[in-house]
Order: sequence, then structure tokens, then C-alpha cells
Amino acid sequence: MLEAFLTFINQQKLDLHKKSTLLTVSGGVDSIVLAHLFFQAGFRAGIAHCNFGLRGEESDGDEAFVKALAAEYKFPFFVRDFSTRDHAEKEGISTQMAARDLRYRWFEEIRAENGFDWIATAHHANDSFETVILNIVRGTGLAGFHGIAAQNKTLIRPLIFASRAEIQDYLRQHQLSWREDSSNESTRYKRNLIRHEIVPVLKRINPSLENTFRTTTKRVGAAENLLNDFLNQWKKEHLRNEGDEYYISIPALTSVSEPTYRLWFILQDFGFSYIQTEEIYTSAEGISGKIFKSRTHQVLKDRDYFIISHAGSERYTSCEISKPSGEYIIDNSVFLFKIVYKNPDFLFEVDNSIAYLNISNLKFPLLIRTWEIGDSFCPFGMKGKRKKVSDLLIDLKLNRNQKKQVKVLVNGNGDIIWVIGYRTDERYRVGDNCEEIVLITQKLMGILS
Repeated sequence: MLEAFLTFINQQKLDLHKKSTLLTVSGGVDSIVLAHLFFQAGFRAGIAHCNFGLRGEESDGDEAFVKALAAEYKFPFFVRDFSTRDHAEKEGISTQMAARDLRYRWFEEIRAENGFDWIATAHHANDSFETVILNIVRGTGLAGFHGIAAQNKTLIRPLIFASRAEIQDYLRQHQLSWREDSSNESTRYKRNLIRHEIVPVLKRINPSLENTFRTTTKRVGAAENLLNDFLNQWKKEHLRNEGDEYYISIPALTSVSEPTYRLWFILQDFGFSYIQTEEIYTSAEGISGKIFKSRTHQVLKDRDYFIISHAGSERYTSCEISKPSGEYIIDNSVFLFKIVYKNPDFLFEVDNSIAYLNISNLKFPLLIRTWEIGDSFCPFGMKGKRKKVSDLLIDLKLNRNQKKQVKVLVNGNGDIIWVIGYRTDERYRVGDNCEEIVLITQKLMGILS
């Protein structure tokens, strides 16, 4: 196996004869074999061990065992205790996810501070196969069929070529000691459930399951490479960059096959999932101004473009109004919507932060968004004459920064009902025969009464 290991290292061009590697060693079979192979090959390495404190004395025993191993191999030893359950509770994630988050963050700290070139984990071919099954169950694109990559930036998996059986054979041949993790047998963890219950059933159908998996993943990988070449060319032709924003032509999308997948191929780099992309593409036929957000970016559905910008961009903040009553927050304003009834004693308050609208003309959901070039409406008092919002703002002598803050209320049919704080639309005024009114009040946060 040492020869196969060295061959794989050379194929991956990891240059381990010249570079140093931080080995992540739990004390289990796989990581013990990884450490032994590095020792046998004479590669420069250090050992990092995490004590998550989840198994009491067992966890402390693992730490002592790995520390002794590092001393035997004369590898620098790094260890840290983690409050895994506290981190899981704080972040609202599972204990397993918390442990993964903590250890990889710490591994990278050690690598950067101590001059290691690589971080190596002991994942092997069976782990990769189980990952594919897990991805399929969760729902995945083509990338989910790859399994675990041999290399990802500074993270390497030098045993990914080997099966679990080959690793166990090597362990026996060299009479290596290891630590048994009792949690590996528990099927309450998804990966263990796949390993102990699902894979054996699949192997009854196909005894050569692992070999079939390797062949299939190679073919899927080749197909994905071809698809990515095509999509990268399409992206190059149809994604336009202007400053901090990116533009995707909606007509270009709607005129080709598989538009949602093409859109997702672009949007995944901005943190959007495929499910989000489906919703974004569905909005192509809707009114302009709707906003979709990932953790880092947002997409504005404009007239002819999907516009991508960084999350929090003031220009594109929006809010959908689902019903004629309630409280809606956007930027630093609270909008209070309520239904009122006009009677002979009803008085209209003259205030730019208040709008009175004829409810019978409204089509929900409404939308509050930042105004855009090309927006127009029929200002109250102009007897139905249309005016561009940009011209209104010029007439009001607003400066550039003030203009950037102006928002509009848009009806479900696309009409601009109110240039908020300045003028309502004539078509939505409260007439003599109107009895039911939607009263909208804008209040700045911090000065709410």
C-alpha cells in the first residue's frame, strides 16, 4: 500500500517530499494508517488532535494515545479541548456540525501559524462513496456525485484512493494499535446508518459496488467538465459587470433551453441555492423591484435584467406588502398600513409621510422599493398626465444622496402608487364615492411615537 500511496501522491502533484503537512489524527484506524504512511515515507509532518470531550474518559484516552504516537514518530504535536455542546447550542447546529466547524477552523489556525503547507485528513474511498449516497438522499446536483475531492485548497485527502478494506489490511500487516470510537457504531448518525445498513443491502445487489462507483463518478465528472465548459462560455457572453453590480439579461435567459440551470450556474457563486434560483427565475414575468437575498448578495428583478449586488445595498432594498393592514419595516422606516372608513366627519391630514388610497384600486401584494430610472406615474393634481419620477425629483431639487434614498410604492399591476414622502398617484386618490380607504403612515425608526 505504501507504493500505491506514493503513486497517488505523485499523481496529485502534492510534492510532499518538499512540503510539510499537518495530519489530523483522531486515533482511529484510518488516521493511524495515514500517520504511519507519512512516517514510513519520511515526509515532514505534524499531528493535530481534537478533544471534544463528548465521550468522557474515552476522549482523554484518545488524546494520550495520539500524543504518544506523535512522540514516537517525532512529529510536532498539537492538541486542543473544545466545548462542543456549548458551540452547537450557541450556533443552533448539531453536535456533529459543531465539532466539524471547530476542528477545521483550528486546523487552519495551526497551519497558518506554524508554516504547514497542507492539512491532511484520513478520508478514504468508502467515505467518498457514502458521501455520494448522503448527497443523493439530501438532494444534489452533478457535483454531489463526485464524493470527496482529493484536494481542496490547502486540504488534502491522501488516502482517498484506498478502500476501507485495504486500510484495515495495512493496519494488520504492520500490527498497528488504534483507538476505537464507540460512536462509530451508532446508527443515529446518518453516515453510520448508510455504512452499516444501506451499503450492505446495495452490495447484495452489486457485490462490486465500490468499483462501479469509481467508474460512474469518473464518467459523471467528465460529463460535468464538458457541461461546465459550455456554461462558462455562456456566462462569459451573458453576465455583464458594471462596477459592483452584475447584469443577467432576462430575454436572453427566457429564449434558451434550461434557463433555470443556466441562471443557477451563475448565481451559485453569489451564494444562491437551486431552490432560490427557481423562485428568482419564476419572477421573470412579474413586476420589477422584487429582491432575493443570499447571505452575501442580493438579486433585483428589474425590467429586462436580474441585477446582482452585495447584500445590504441601499439602492435595492425592498419589502413586499401582502395585505392592507399591518406593520412593515424597510431600511430605517416603519410603514403602518390600516383600513379606515370615510364618513361625513372624516378629516384628511396633510402630511407628506401619510398616504390615503382607494382600496378598490389596489392589487396585492404591493411592493415598496427604491425608485429606478424609467419609473413614471400620474402625480396627484395633474389630472392624469404622466410624469417621470426622475423629473419630479429634479423639480423638488433633491441632491444626489437624497435621490438615492427615495422609494416608491408599487401596485400589483406595476403602477407606481406613491413616490413615498412626496406625491401619490391621481388614479388611486380617494374619490367622493370611496368609503373604504387604506391609510399608510411612514415613521422613521428611532422617533416612533
